[in-house]
Amino acid sequence: MTEAPIRVLIADDQPLVRRGLSLILSPDPSFEVVGEAENGAQAVDLARGLRPDVVVMDIRMPVLDGVAATGELAAAVPTCRVLALSTFDMDEYVVGALRAGAYGFLPKDSSPEDLSAAIRTVHAGEAAVAPRLLTRLISTYVTAPRDTRPAPAGLGALTPREVEVWRLMATGLDNTEIARALELSLSTVKNYITSIFDKLAVRDRAQAVIAAYESGLVTARAAAGERPE
Repeated sequence: MTEAPIRVLIADDQPLVRRGLSLILSPDPSFEVVGEAENGAQAVDLARGLRPDVVVMDIRMPVLDGVAATGELAAAVPTCRVLALSTFDMDEYVVGALRAGAYGFLPKDSSPEDLSAAIRTVHAGEAAVAPRLLTRLISTYVTAPRDTRPAPAGLGALTPREVEVWRLMATGLDNTEIARALELSLSTVKNYITSIFDKLAVRDRAQAVIAAYESGLVTARAAAGERPE
């Protein structure tokens, strides 16, 4: 039995970008472009009716930007997953979109192959952000003063080992690198990460890393010094 194509809604205020993205995806039978929106408000309205699986969402748009639109979609169409797009690989709006519920982020200069892979990744419910890019983004733009950083819910429930896994995750290590650093099996690391997400009440890696910086578990300087080359 052939799997149903991934239903994609494209939201970008530039007609050429919308058409370009559509032309990239349409020839692939595993995707179906169900609509195009020129601003965030239109994206939310179309998503309510079309029920796409994935919205490819430009972050900076008029009327309603991609951050606000992502938050509305997370509430109104929770089965729809957002892949955020930005012209810049370092964009404070992207962190806002990840906080609001975006499952991934892709710079607009990415390849067509990267776009297809990222859509498939977010459709599967996984975070489509390279760990080191995620850490660079969050360490650059999450700058709450130490004395006002909120403690994430469930922080006290983490075991010392879970805190260590969380810290390494926040410094940009992927699961394989965490397993190597702590001399654990990959499956054990994955179990720890699932438990961390549950205890912190976060949905994915991006939100866990944001929480690590907001809580003061790691800082931008520490992350830069600890991240292996």
